[in-house]
Parts: sequence; C-alpha cells; structure tokens
Amino acid sequence: MTLQEDVELLRSIPMFAKIEPNKLKLLAFTAQRLTFNAGDSLFHQGDEGDSAYIIVDGAADVLVDSPNGPITVATVGKNDLVGEIAILCDVPRTATITANTTLTTIRISKELFFKLVSQFPQIAIEIMRVLARRLDRSTVVKWRRISALKRG
Repeated sequence: MTLQEDVELLRSIPMFAKIEPNKLKLLAFTAQRLTFNAGDSLFHQGDEGDSAYIIVDGAADVLVDSPNGPITVATVGKNDLVGEIAILCDVPRTATITANTTLTTIRISKELFFKLVSQFPQIAIEIMRVLARRLDRSTVVKWRRISALKRG
C-alpha cells in the first residue's frame, strides 16, 4: 500500500477520523504494518507491553490462561484496538491475541501511542469508549455465568 492509502485506511477508523491528514500521514509513516497467518500470535499473556495494534483486516481470538488451559474470551476484528491495556497501565499483557485468519495490523509503539494520546484528546476519548464497552461486555458475561450457576 502507498502512504496515501494508509492515511485513508487510518481515517476510516473511528479513533482517527477527526485527525488532520498530515498528522495521519506521520502516523502511517511511523507505524508498522504487520501481517500474521492464522494461528500466529501477536503477543502472549504476560509479555511486556511495548505496542498496541489496530486490526486492519481479519479476525483474532483474545485468550486468557486458566487452570484448564486457554479460554477464548472475545474475538476482535477490523478497526479494533488490542494491546493498549499493557501500555496504558504499564503492566504485562493481560491476554494472548491469536489470529483466526490472515490478519493485517498496524503496530503502534508505546512511545508513538502516548504521543498520539497527548496530542489528540479525541483518541483518548475513543480509547476510553473501547475500554468501557469491553468492561460492559465482560460484566454482562460474568453475570450470565453467575445466573447460570445459580440455576443449575
């Protein structure tokens, strides 16, 4: 893809929609486009968080370790952001992300991520929305499991 195509791609992602094209060009130039095959992992639970990934195309599972082996807790796809918790909180990765299909991503380093968040408050707001939606979904799932246990 050309730099201009990358800029247009970034502009189609809600988190970046309101950023000026010249700033998106800088992001597209400094970020790294990576492709993963089905079964490849972007990162593993417990790894150091050094970057976040925007999924451009494809789907991936979010897996967490359990005593009985990994459990799939979510599936992510186009325009989703993954890996941001580890860099926002400066903690090890909270999950493993494994590609279900050929997966195209844009990797944003920790330094670039913080630069974007500090320069563009809209990105920070969108990240808060993403995290809030995840919390809401996980809370709903947790309550459904508790309800099922109580019934059964």
